Amino acid sequence: MSDANLHICVQPAAEATIAAIATPPGPGGIGIIRISGSRALPILTALFTPKCNTRQLRSHRLYYGWIKNPLSGQPIDEVMAVFMRAPKTYTREDIVEIQCHGSYLVLQDILGQIITLGATLAEPGEFTKRAFLNGRIDLTQAEAVIELLQAKTREGLGLAMSQLQGHLGLIVNSIRAALMSLRAVIEVAIDFPDDDVEIINAEEMGAKLERDIISPLRGLIKSAGQGKIFRDGISVIILGRPNVGKSSLLNALLREERAIVTPIPGTTRDTIEELLDMKGMPVRIIDTAGIRDDAEEVEEIGILRARKKLAEADLVLLMVDGTQPPAPADTILYESVGDKKILLVVNKSDLDGHSLSLFEAAFPGVPKVAVSAKTHEGIADLENGLFALVTGGSSWDPGYSCVPNVRQKASLEKALTAARGVEQGLRADLPPDLLAIELQSALDHLADITGETTTEDILDLIFDQFCIGK
Repeated sequence: MSDANLHICVQPAAEATIAAIATPPGPGGIGIIRISGSRALPILTALFTPKCNTRQLRSHRLYYGWIKNPLSGQPIDEVMAVFMRAPKTYTREDIVEIQCHGSYLVLQDILGQIITLGATLAEPGEFTKRAFLNGRIDLTQAEAVIELLQAKTREGLGLAMSQLQGHLGLIVNSIRAALMSLRAVIEVAIDFPDDDVEIINAEEMGAKLERDIISPLRGLIKSAGQGKIFRDGISVIILGRPNVGKSSLLNALLREERAIVTPIPGTTRDTIEELLDMKGMPVRIIDTAGIRDDAEEVEEIGILRARKKLAEADLVLLMVDGTQPPAPADTILYESVGDKKILLVVNKSDLDGHSLSLFEAAFPGVPKVAVSAKTHEGIADLENGLFALVTGGSSWDPGYSCVPNVRQKASLEKALTAARGVEQGLRADLPPDLLAIELQSALDHLADITGETTTEDILDLIFDQFCIGK
């Protein structure tokens, strides 16, 4: 990649003053409009009449008053307004926030007046992008903002907060410092190739490489695989013959009567999807129509949808009636799952004749759990079994770890490959200039994580995920 294609941070953000509604669409008690840029204060001064008789608004102080049409003087809304002078602001630019009533019409009217006075409507994520461009946060912290907004569980929220506090950036920069230390030694060896003094001690340098670079990189990459579960969640499908208790199991997992339950086979005609927090892991649980050959036309549509959802699922809860021996249809369903992770849910443990041993021969090696979807007996065991299947039984605590996202993980893997190239080069006694190439490659990939060298296309992809106003 040539230097011309690189985006270098830190640099001044665009000079245009931007504005946007920062609160979600729809009516609410309060609506907030945010302005950032050099014209933020002049725009507020033109629109805002404070209740107290003051000629100058002090920074970081909240004022009560009215937003008025600057031409007619007609009041638009009763508001609270705050001016925050750079650089002690979110974007490190002058910022104004106007807190008005959460009416769509009021918000649009005030925003329209702000645009008329010279502001530009902000692009998605432009406020956070300016915070990054102006050096207040690095790229890992900027990405943490969108993860914070999209968190589905408290553990996911903990991951985002760890990133927002800069923990990942600190570790990455620590690894980069170790790489730069090695590069300094390599460069001395390149500059003084004919000296009799041994500059590169392969054993010492290899030990430092393993301790300060390769091992931390491996740890971050491992945590990325674990953390993806808690950040993005998984899709779990409940599969089984009609009337084995799939809808009752959905209700038991949700702790509410979400699905209709009757003794009549084929009650569920379509898929039902709900999101639940299972031990901190976001789980999209999908109840499906019971799969059988003699279904009527409407039920058959539901069965086709169930098969489609099966193809998309990460894990299968295959539900069987624990009071009866495995039916051929159970085996056919098991075989249709393919190589997906599967947990056999043996239902009706509250009834006589229930037995897990009935299913050992038909489903060898498949983890099994006995439950009663009716009485909720065994539901906690099911949740524990599902969690262990997904995480490999890991006791990892996501709330206090640095967890790279998919983009960051890819860069870490490339940096690790380059670091291992240095390690192999030391063992093979390669010339220092070849070692320097691999070292620089590792440094470049790590700099891409924090945003010191990141292409404009990647930045656009990241900030386009944000909502307008953030």
